[in-house]
Amino acid sequence: MDVVNMFALEDGYVNDNVTGVGNGDAGVFVKITTGNFNADPVEYGVDAYLGKTDYPHVGYSKYPKVPKKIAPASSGEIPFGVTLSQTAKYDENGEKLLYYPVKTYESHALVPGQAVPVATAGIFTISTNAFDGDISHGYGVGTGLMMSNSNVGKVTGVIATNSAAFATIIGTGSRTSQTNTDQFASVGTAATGEYLVIKFK
Repeated sequence: MDVVNMFALEDGYVNDNVTGVGNGDAGVFVKITTGNFNADPVEYGVDAYLGKTDYPHVGYSKYPKVPKKIAPASSGEIPFGVTLSQTAKYDENGEKLLYYPVKTYESHALVPGQAVPVATAGIFTISTNAFDGDISHGYGVGTGLMMSNSNVGKVTGVIATNSAAFATIIGTGSRTSQTNTDQFASVGTAATGEYLVIKFK
């Protein structure tokens, strides 16, 4: 697996807290939105979450923020990769994660402005929460995957030679134990515990 750790999530997509669900989650397919390598590697005093930004000529603690950015990929776009950590502002009690680095680490989270590890190659398992429909609707081995046209942040099956395909399905399965699906099963109509094993091209 190839992991790039140079880009922070755009502020507008950061999860409010670690128990919420959103574009700040781990496992989101992302694109690069800002990649200016002429800029400084970090910037200071530009984000109120990281500290006051309007104290001129007064010494104060400032937290660094990565200026290179990523955002969720959408229909027709080729993802740069998939996020391996969530980005969030607060814990489950409303406490600011910025002040609790151990809690942040234990939550497998990052605070706004921190570089998010993004896997750009490798083999991954995705559940029905990540793809349109269910396995029976065009998700056979060898099928390509592209960003969904109808569900933002999800993927859909396509012929492997399609120019928008960024991954290939190498296997499918269903997480079940006797008659019960496990906790990773979808809560929607496709609550079958189905998953795809995919390989980035």
